[in-house]
Amino acid sequence: MREIDYIIVGFGLSGLNFAKKLIDENKSFVVFDNQSEDASRVAGGIFNPVILKRFNLAWNADVQLIYAKNVYQSIEKLLGVNFLHSKPIYRRFNSAEEQNDWFTASDQPRLSKFLNTELKKTIPNIESEFSFGEVNETGYLDTVLLIETFKKYLHKQENFIEEAFDYNELNSTKNSYKDFTFDNIIFCEGNGLSLNPFFNDLPLVGNKGEYVTIKCEGLDLDEMLKFSLFLIPLGDHLYKVGATYNRQFKNRKPSASAKKLILAKLDKVLQLPYEVVHQEAGIRPTTKDRRALIGRHSEIKNFYVNNGYGSRGIIMAPSAAKWLYDFIEHQKALPVEVNIDRFK
Repeated sequence: MREIDYIIVGFGLSGLNFAKKLIDENKSFVVFDNQSEDASRVAGGIFNPVILKRFNLAWNADVQLIYAKNVYQSIEKLLGVNFLHSKPIYRRFNSAEEQNDWFTASDQPRLSKFLNTELKKTIPNIESEFSFGEVNETGYLDTVLLIETFKKYLHKQENFIEEAFDYNELNSTKNSYKDFTFDNIIFCEGNGLSLNPFFNDLPLVGNKGEYVTIKCEGLDLDEMLKFSLFLIPLGDHLYKVGATYNRQFKNRKPSASAKKLILAKLDKVLQLPYEVVHQEAGIRPTTKDRRALIGRHSEIKNFYVNNGYGSRGIIMAPSAAKWLYDFIEHQKALPVEVNIDRFK
């Protein structure tokens, strides 16, 4: 039997960031993952602390953003790859009222550094009757490159097992799983939590999100654009467009209806011809109160969950890993907003 400090189940943004925290703390661990959950890979990868529908700050997102950037830069240094890209977002205004709301929001101390008050009048080949507002300190994460590179690193360390986790093999009395004995186990399974017999009573809601990738020569847009969707430049004239939000889904496959919806919205603003080169779908783990699910099992005291980030995983996951680690190792209280005890 191999004795380890932690087992991590799942290797999306949640499991990955917790693994990085354990590396930093010199803890022994192994990850089990079979890529059955793909929300982190399919995600647009945008890190943006501002809710651009209403021009307000997501919950503690300014603080979480600073910490997240430091963690991702540390991972870049560890892995020797660059997956963190700084790019501003241009928010397309739909009315003069929205422009006024932008200026009002920019006067707020915690928002002022993100919302540029010098508006951009036009963007070539993008239709708009009104101006564009620039959101600063934003960018995107190449989540596929991050996850794949980190996974290869852990394989070399013999800390990664690419297989489905079998709950029937887990012995909570002996703290054992197959050939391992452990001190703590962390479930970071995304929407797969619904199949977890220890935490499937938590109110996790699957939300299907779909993106299309288009090729559009002549657009030459280097910044990200937010209208009713996001338009994310990938290089080589490729742009990722999305996403949709659907809680009433039947399967994980890309759908014709989502593609039609995305392209209809895109056609209203993009004034150039393009071709669709790819479509993808993933199931986000969300909650009704839009707060994560982090905490300890009510009866098995070394079983933990770290999940439910919704569309805020890129910014929140590094902080969540720290919160949970400090909770386990140093008995530091979890933020009440994300503690699963709120559902007791």
